[in-house]
Amino acid sequence: MKLLRVGPVGSERPALLDRDGTLRDLSGLITDVDGGLLADDSVLTRVRDAAESGELPVLDVEGLRIGAPVGRIGKIVGIGLNYFGHAAEIGAEPPAEPILFLKAADTVVGPDDTVLIPRGSVKTDWEAELGVVIGSTARYLDSAVQGLAHVGGYVLVNDVSEREFQIERGGTWDKGKNCETFTPIGPWLLTADEVPNPQVLDVKLWVNGELQQDGNTSDQIFPVGEVVRYLSHFMTLYPGDVIVTGTPAGVAMGRPEPKPYLRAGDVVEVEIEGLGRQRQEFKGA
Repeated sequence: MKLLRVGPVGSERPALLDRDGTLRDLSGLITDVDGGLLADDSVLTRVRDAAESGELPVLDVEGLRIGAPVGRIGKIVGIGLNYFGHAAEIGAEPPAEPILFLKAADTVVGPDDTVLIPRGSVKTDWEAELGVVIGSTARYLDSAVQGLAHVGGYVLVNDVSEREFQIERGGTWDKGKNCETFTPIGPWLLTADEVPNPQVLDVKLWVNGELQQDGNTSDQIFPVGEVVRYLSHFMTLYPGDVIVTGTPAGVAMGRPEPKPYLRAGDVVEVEIEGLGRQRQEFKGA
């Protein structure tokens, strides 16, 4: 299923995009698309049955904002340098273990919302990423197979990053990852049953209409199931938590000087097959 949240910021309601491309209202069945929904198979079954019946109310899409497809996110865990091509383009050795960082849930915006370039920033960068939404509590998992079994769905993410803040200002990566609006997610959450293999997905990103990233999740150093297994030994993953699993080659940081970092007025579009497309205009904070 393709699950969405639509409406004004802070007042989003649950919706579903059916197989015919019609947007339908789920607010009569559920209160939100969140971890509670993903963890409850009986409610998910009711939503599926209602979708197949064709009786869900149709929503008027004219002027309707699409919000982030996951509500009440507990935590967002980022995986750094998780594509062989990306590591190579910045001259880094592939890591022996996943590199972790955290993004605050309050950085999340909708897929087409404005993204703000921080004041004083000269190195704001783009990162198209596959996002993994946890569907059941994961603690000390034994295998990558178990890791995949704890995935509730997948989302498209732009892990916007400020490279000077991230790398040149000391401390952790977090200060370059947590500026407001730095985590556009959506347009929809695709339930895990519709993604039999998350390691075969094309990942693309355009800046001002020019293709910058053209990768595939098959290039990931640590595949999705292994990432979930690994994380479960350092933190408990709860339904609705989001993991952003790294970006393929093609970021501004990996380009020759002068590197084409984002400026106010730039437009970024992101796409992963099956997960839809985003479009963000960048403006000054």
